[in-house]
Amino acid sequence: MLEKTKIVVFVSGGGTNLQAIIDAAKSGLIKSGEIVGVVSSSPTAYAVERAKKEGIPYTVVSLKECSSRAEFEEKILESTEKYGAELIVLAGFMSILSAEFISRYRDRIINVHPSLIPSFCGKGYYGLNVHKAALEYGVKVTGATVHYVNEIPDGGKIIDQKSVRVSPSDTPESLQKKVMQKCEWIILPRACEKISAMIAKSKKGNIAK
Repeated sequence: MLEKTKIVVFVSGGGTNLQAIIDAAKSGLIKSGEIVGVVSSSPTAYAVERAKKEGIPYTVVSLKECSSRAEFEEKILESTEKYGAELIVLAGFMSILSAEFISRYRDRIINVHPSLIPSFCGKGYYGLNVHKAALEYGVKVTGATVHYVNEIPDGGKIIDQKSVRVSPSDTPESLQKKVMQKCEWIILPRACEKISAMIAKSKKGNIAK
């Protein structure tokens, strides 16, 4: 049996995507990976409470309490190394990681974005801003994307996507909820299992017989 891939989840807010990953691990949907740690950029993030409830080790690293972004990332790196991270999942993480950090975990960082990339992505497109833009543009279909993280915001290779129809009555808030429930919470756990399985199989001495 292959050794499970160690997953560390980066969060900043409510942690609904973290919960989706936790639930998927419990149900057996994620069987090739396990959450070994959570890193939050906010001490008040409810995601931290979710980690506590599940007994998952967590670390809070606030940019405001660091003297520089370099110090912020250094402390995050200390946490990922402490947890032995093999896959980093950005689940509503509101800080853009530097090229140096990304290079340390090349093809080992994935992110979920609330649109069908390449639409409504890149700098400034986060949270409700994405859904406001989609409604203003008048799209009939939107969705979510899980992609690898590279040096370009939302610019990494796409791993999975799922779409949902936009209703004439949708508001940014209702669309956000719809995309989360019908897209993000489905494809993020699915991608976690897919990438975890790939990493597990690639580990030295763990070649499947």
